[in-house]
Amino acid sequence: MSFPLLTATAALPAIGAIATAAVPAARRTAAKWLALVVSLATLVLAGVVFARFEPGGDRYQLTESHAWIKDFGVRYELGVDGIGVALLALTALLIPFVILAGWHDADPLETNSSRWRPTQGFFALILMVEAMVILSFVATDVFLFYILFEAMLIPMYFLIGGFGDRAHSGSDENAAAQRSYAAVKFLLYNLAGGLIMLAAVIGLYVVAGSFSLSEIAEARANGSLDMATSTERWLFLGFFFAFAVKAPLWPLHTWLPNAMGEATTPVAVLITAVVDKVGTFAMLRFCLQLFPEASKWATPVILVLALISIVYGALLAVGQRDIKRLIAYASISHFGFIVLGIFAMTSQGQSGATLYMVNHGISTAALMLVAGFLITRRGSRLIADYGGVQKVAPVLAGTFLIGGLATLSLPGLAPFVSEFLVLVGTFSAYPVAGIIATVGIVLAALYVLVLYQRTMTGPVREGIGGMPDLKVRELAVALPLIALLIFLGVFPKPLTEVVDPAVQHTMHDVQKKDPQPEVEAAK
Repeated sequence: MSFPLLTATAALPAIGAIATAAVPAARRTAAKWLALVVSLATLVLAGVVFARFEPGGDRYQLTESHAWIKDFGVRYELGVDGIGVALLALTALLIPFVILAGWHDADPLETNSSRWRPTQGFFALILMVEAMVILSFVATDVFLFYILFEAMLIPMYFLIGGFGDRAHSGSDENAAAQRSYAAVKFLLYNLAGGLIMLAAVIGLYVVAGSFSLSEIAEARANGSLDMATSTERWLFLGFFFAFAVKAPLWPLHTWLPNAMGEATTPVAVLITAVVDKVGTFAMLRFCLQLFPEASKWATPVILVLALISIVYGALLAVGQRDIKRLIAYASISHFGFIVLGIFAMTSQGQSGATLYMVNHGISTAALMLVAGFLITRRGSRLIADYGGVQKVAPVLAGTFLIGGLATLSLPGLAPFVSEFLVLVGTFSAYPVAGIIATVGIVLAALYVLVLYQRTMTGPVREGIGGMPDLKVRELAVALPLIALLIFLGVFPKPLTEVVDPAVQHTMHDVQKKDPQPEVEAAK
């Protein structure tokens, strides 16, 4: 039997989480280094997975299949396609930066030595989330995916509710109450989606007699799976609702600004750059593959919801006074672009949507983590408390600017490629939707540039004059992310050549072909 590489890639951070949690209380630094080393080792394994994946090979590669719950036909079944391998690599790449950026976020509060923030638990929870997200990207058994989809809520709940942002304005009691509210709201929204999905998972098993993606696909191909149109549509809605909550898509988005605002900055990155990608990924893998006819039936409504997310999220970002909530609403707008590309049902749109997931993860991590360094120095998340930062901390201001320019999809930076493909793919099939979506580009330039102007330029405000520039640990977080944004902005081929064949499989599942351009014949 070949080496179970996918299992090893997910098991390593899970084992590391247990080991980190078991480090003695007084050895906080040792726990941090252990978590960092484990995350780097996981990145190496993810690199091996990426290198061994053959874009022109089978749809699912490095497969593993073992009986799990025989009486119900549940199997521990794994396999990675081009979309999954790209997101697996993104997850493994970002976690070391999340750990480095949160190096001191769970240390004991110096102002009150009687209060203890369990450092070991903080980093152990991050590693556990990584393990579950990686497994969710490679699970090809629907029930196994559902278990992971729900289980990752538990460590995320404790990360949001137990480790809040120290830059919260107001009393400690008020901060704790808002943090608790954000954590509970996050949990309830996602649990509601998960419960509806559970009903759909059970319904799928009743109809198909299997949880295996490969078996269901084979049954569809040979005509042995007879699923009534109404049944397929109801099952699709059950799956899509859960994924739209996780994504998040308007109007199921309201938990995200609360969660990102009250969580520590690294946890906010974990939410929007890693965990939320499971929702949009699952739309491609499960909604389109399992329910192709229902996906096409629901497309007009989903495109409208995606457009509302794009414009609504961008408009609210323009009006924000809180830096972290601004980035949260910007992410809602960006997820609208991702969903738009998926359901445009064109190869350019779906390739762009997949690249958008990866590039949004990198750009949001860069912007949010640098913003976190800024907030930590000033002790405030309010935009009005900043001004003139570029005069006292030019490197911090410069990295913040590049992260912001990537967020607005400036040509030459990675998100531009993905956003361009989404718009081209959408416009070729739905011209009106493509035109409306461009409003989000204009608004993105507005909220990013206004944010930079208000925080970084102008006279140096009180409390900013003695602000230190980025330190070595912080540079180790920001510079590699910025370098990657530039590299993928000018040379996206390493991702596109992996993603494009997987997108063609998805297009085949929904029996869609790219619209042919109408070219007037030469006279």
